[in-house]
Amino acid sequence: MHTETEDIEAIERVVATVERTQRTKDVEGFLGLFHPDALWTTAHGKVLIGFDEIAEFTRAVLPNASWDGEVTYETVHTQFLGPDVAAVKVRQVYHAAAGDTEGAPLYVMTRQPDGTWLLHACQNTEVRVD
Repeated sequence: MHTETEDIEAIERVVATVERTQRTKDVEGFLGLFHPDALWTTAHGKVLIGFDEIAEFTRAVLPNASWDGEVTYETVHTQFLGPDVAAVKVRQVYHAAAGDTEGAPLYVMTRQPDGTWLLHACQNTEVRVD
């Protein structure tokens, strides 16, 4: 039996792995975080349904991604929707010399039978400062 504290720590490790894999452009490490039936919507509204579409997009985009700073991901809120489902609000910041830009991802994560948490339905939203 998992405690809520243990689950939150496990979820935060997934978010930390998202950060690490994005920083290092580790495509396979990033893809290893997804449920086979995952749904991903990028910050620019591209909808990717299923692992194969997510993998194709990630393999094409992540290795060539360029930014002149570093990216950080911070778990700001975790809400359990059931014993094996969590909605996780994340603060994503690209730190650059020209100024920071921010994203506000929402990750719906599911606990697998082996106890690991995977990204299942995710939506990233660009934060605009007007």
